[in-house]
Amino acid sequence: MESHQSSKFTLATFKSPRIKRKYLRKYSWLPDVLRLKGSIISRIIGPVLTVTIFAALVAYAWSKGKRVVLTNSVVPLLSVVVGLILVFRNGTSYDRFWEGRKCFSSITSNVRNLSRMIWIHVSLPPAEDHPAHVLGKTPTSALTTAQLKRQKIEVLQFCVAFACAVKHYLRNEDGPDYDDYTGILPASFTRIHDLGYTTAQGRSSPKSYDATSSASDSAPNNPDATKRVRRKRSKKILVGHATASASTTPLLSNSHQTVEFHPYADRMSIPFPLLIAHELSSAIFRFKREGLLETVGPAGMNAMSGLVQSMVDQMTSMERRSDGIHLKQCVTLYLFALPLTLVNDLGWSTIPIVTVVAFTLMGIEGIADEIEMPFGYDAHDLPLDTYCNDLREEIEFMIERLPEGGHGAHGYDDGEGDD
Repeated sequence: MESHQSSKFTLATFKSPRIKRKYLRKYSWLPDVLRLKGSIISRIIGPVLTVTIFAALVAYAWSKGKRVVLTNSVVPLLSVVVGLILVFRNGTSYDRFWEGRKCFSSITSNVRNLSRMIWIHVSLPPAEDHPAHVLGKTPTSALTTAQLKRQKIEVLQFCVAFACAVKHYLRNEDGPDYDDYTGILPASFTRIHDLGYTTAQGRSSPKSYDATSSASDSAPNNPDATKRVRRKRSKKILVGHATASASTTPLLSNSHQTVEFHPYADRMSIPFPLLIAHELSSAIFRFKREGLLETVGPAGMNAMSGLVQSMVDQMTSMERRSDGIHLKQCVTLYLFALPLTLVNDLGWSTIPIVTVVAFTLMGIEGIADEIEMPFGYDAHDLPLDTYCNDLREEIEFMIERLPEGGHGAHGYDDGEGDD
């Protein structure tokens, strides 16, 4: 009897209580209508007030008997044009916001894949018992395991630096003088690309300058080179540093030492992310030349080079920017012509009506302008800092915790199992 009662109350006892909720999601119209935080009002309040003041002046002049009336045939023509432009502008801006998110996500994915491939596949082959199919493909360098690991860590840091450089490049922040480059951008890289490179032989070249001369004399200014790598330090400091590092010995030998400045060392006409991409491609080429990519072969090297190329392509896709100046001009002309058309029929009521129209049209254009460039510091922009910090933590975890490949590898089984 007791067992029968226990089985009788089993389902009823353990049945989950049904959740009763009046509303499945929070939805309210009025709070959003009255809310100022997060709205576009703060961006357009100035232009809207300007149009309102102009409408008030027109109404005041009309009340004093001044003839400030404009024919009705002008506003309908502008209304159609402004409406179409606003629709296309809003659509393209929204597409650009998501396109920027997708492009930066692709850069993040490519950095993850490239860093993983380098960390695992770049490896020294076994020092003995090379099989027949790998003879002649052994490394030509005398790198040790520790030296190779340091080189791979530096390349992985360049991968993270590329994402950070793209972030600053999209924000018009030029050069390497930012905190998030600390610890991931080697100091040697900054010196090389700031000052150029030093040659030991005294060669005359159109691009060779004396350390005490100014390199800007032969480098014309390029006002169109926006969002490019620009030196944050003064040219005098650079020239002084180059003078201290260069030495001449004319009494001992005929050769002398000069400092060759790259063209971008003074003019700075190349984006900083492209310099980092150049270093990544050079590192992949160096690994292949030294025989450190034999486990993946030519296909693996092509895959790594393709990832670097894709990263540059995504950066190029994000740097496109449309021009909204013409739309602002059309909206302004329309709003300033509107009170001249309505004042004869509406009188003082023209002021609130023009204010509402200005708030609507300028609000749509303001939203489009805000989401068109989602790479800044606004609350509605993409959290690029968070993306880069997460990527940096992932690479640091890979370096500290995840094992490298290459032990007992090289495309064959050494008979010792997984090392």
